[in-house]
Amino acid sequence: MNNKQAFPILSFGFLRSYWIHMRPYLLFISGIAGLAGLAVVDNSVAPAATFILAFIPFFFGYGFGQALTDSFQTDTDAISSPYRPVVQGQIRKNDLKWVSVAGLIVISCFIIPMNVLIIPLCVLMILGLATYTYFKKNFWIAGPFYNAFIVMLLPITGFMVGGPGVFQDLLNKDLLYLCGMTFFSYANFVLIGYLKDIEADRQTNYNTFPVKFGWNKTVVGGDVFVAIAATFCFLQLRSADLSAAIALLGTGVAVWGQVKAHMSKLKNEKDSKVPILATIRAFELWHIAIIYQARPEWWWILAIIYLAFEITLSSRPVKNQI
Repeated sequence: MNNKQAFPILSFGFLRSYWIHMRPYLLFISGIAGLAGLAVVDNSVAPAATFILAFIPFFFGYGFGQALTDSFQTDTDAISSPYRPVVQGQIRKNDLKWVSVAGLIVISCFIIPMNVLIIPLCVLMILGLATYTYFKKNFWIAGPFYNAFIVMLLPITGFMVGGPGVFQDLLNKDLLYLCGMTFFSYANFVLIGYLKDIEADRQTNYNTFPVKFGWNKTVVGGDVFVAIAATFCFLQLRSADLSAAIALLGTGVAVWGQVKAHMSKLKNEKDSKVPILATIRAFELWHIAIIYQARPEWWWILAIIYLAFEITLSSRPVKNQI
């Protein structure tokens, strides 16, 4: 489909196509990361309504961010992800870009009144998403760390929304450990996720870590990220209860994904599916463990979130794409 046939912004076709770009099965990444930041705040600081209202923009933030980065990566996506509407011409690239920026601004405005000090964090996240593709394409060492830094800002933002909200409060030990866990668990998702695009990135001159160093060294890098993320997770645990069991489960899932990547015989896009899925599940489980420790009364909310995550993950439109 060419640009003349692209859906206009104010149409059901555009909304349906845009929803595909938002990756609904990955909205739970930003949702759980922001909720974790909210959860580690002292119970006496914020009313329960704050958590409910703040979770909504955190949840949808990942979707607008993914759609924005898609508008800059149509060259490699045309090879590795031809199903995406912008590649097929169902959405104009500029429409995808500016609707995404507008969406990020709107959800930022939704939570800024809860604490105006988060304005620079929101601006930093939007600018980071808009410039991520440049760093991913040109600097092999930057991609996972650059993207992980953006996601790490979510628990910080959540903490400031739910807490007293001054910057010196960010030296809170629990928050620092949480940020470390978020950073390295997401960096692993990004790094291992690049495995599914090796050939497409090579053809379009993306200088990613797997393109430069190959499958085996990429997986070893993932091993390091898993070890660091799990360490930060267990540093936050205070007792051997259900939260510890969930953390152990997340670690087991992460390790299993790495083992499958190491055992791959073909070392191609098809064999990257299980390792990538493991990184996402570990990210969710590690954050749920920390949230449950801080807010055990939320157990039923966390159960619903994880169940919904698995359901949407299993219903993604192209099974070999994550």
